[in-house]
Amino acid sequence: MSEPIRVLVTEAAGQIAYSLLYSIGNGSVFGKDQPIILVLLDITPMMGVLDGILMELQDCALPLLKDVIATDKEEVAFKDLDVAILVGSMPRREGMERKDLRKANVKIFKSQGTALDKYAKKSVKVIVVGNPANTNCLTASKSAPSIPKENFSCLISFPMLLVWP
Repeated sequence: MSEPIRVLVTEAAGQIAYSLLYSIGNGSVFGKDQPIILVLLDITPMMGVLDGILMELQDCALPLLKDVIATDKEEVAFKDLDVAILVGSMPRREGMERKDLRKANVKIFKSQGTALDKYAKKSVKVIVVGNPANTNCLTASKSAPSIPKENFSCLISFPMLLVWP
């Protein structure tokens, strides 16, 4: 087996991240021979939920998971990362204008980009999932000038329109 890679998932106590964690740990994402050190980042009030998720992952006894680190500290979460999956973003709330949403997300992704620049490996691969993913990805990449721009990518999801016959 190869050396473990460090994989960060932000807003790790949220539903989107929760749905990703098992697939990362069981080899579906990075391969059946790739050991993982999984780093879970969330805000301080969510640490109790992260403790529960940590126990669930330990109960799964996934052989590729060499360690799971739950933290609310960027300097711990972003240290020596190989991959960062930036899930967390501010959702649009009732009465919120787009400029308010943009302002809140710029704060989040500027901070995370700065942390990537300061703590992660310069070869880190970053995928932004938090919407608006394209804007958030640009913000993170501009805040991490020492990491190549081609290492940043985003997933944009559009609501599906179901048409019933």
